Amino acid sequence: MIKRVHMIAGVVLAAVITMSGCGATKPGNAKSSPQSASTAAKGTPSADSGSPSGEDGDTQHSRPTERSSPTPSPSLAAPRPLKDGAAVLTHCADADDPYTTVVVRNPNEREGTFGVKINYKDAHGFTMSETYQQVLVAAKGKARIRSAAASSGPLDKIDRCEVNPRATAVQ
Repeated sequence: MIKRVHMIAGVVLAAVITMSGCGATKPGNAKSSPQSASTAAKGTPSADSGSPSGEDGDTQHSRPTERSSPTPSPSLAAPRPLKDGAAVLTHCADADDPYTTVVVRNPNEREGTFGVKINYKDAHGFTMSETYQQVLVAAKGKARIRSAAASSGPLDKIDRCEVNPRATAVQ
C-alpha cells in the first residue's frame, strides 16, 4: 500500500512538472491524456493514448538532471579591499600658519577614506602630541588635510612634524 501511494505521488508530481513545461519532455512528445500509475512508471502505452511514452519505447524522465543555483549579482558581491594611499607632509604648523598640511593620494580605481597620523615634535625629538585625521579621496585622486596644531601645545615649541607616509585605507 505504501509503495502504491509513493508511486502515485511521483506520477502526479511528474505530470505537474511536465504540464508546467519544467520537465525534460520535448514539445512534440508531450501527452495530452493522463496515464495510470502503473503505465507511467513502466513506460508502456496507456489504454487511453495508444502511443508509447517515449521515442522508440524509451522511458522519459520529467525531473531536471541538474539543479540551478542562484548567481550572486555584482552589486551584492563584496568589493575588493582598498590599497593604502600615500601621505606627504607639505607644511608643518608654525606661528605664521597654525595648521599642518598633508596631501593624501589614492592609488585605487574607486574613492576611499584614508587615515593619516601626524606627530608634533620639539627640538629634543620628544613627541608633544599626535593627531589622526581621515579624509575621503576620489579614485586616482588627491586630497588635502589641514590639521589645527593649536591643541598640540604651544606652537613656538613645535620643531618639526612627522607624517606616516602610508595613508591607511579605512573604507
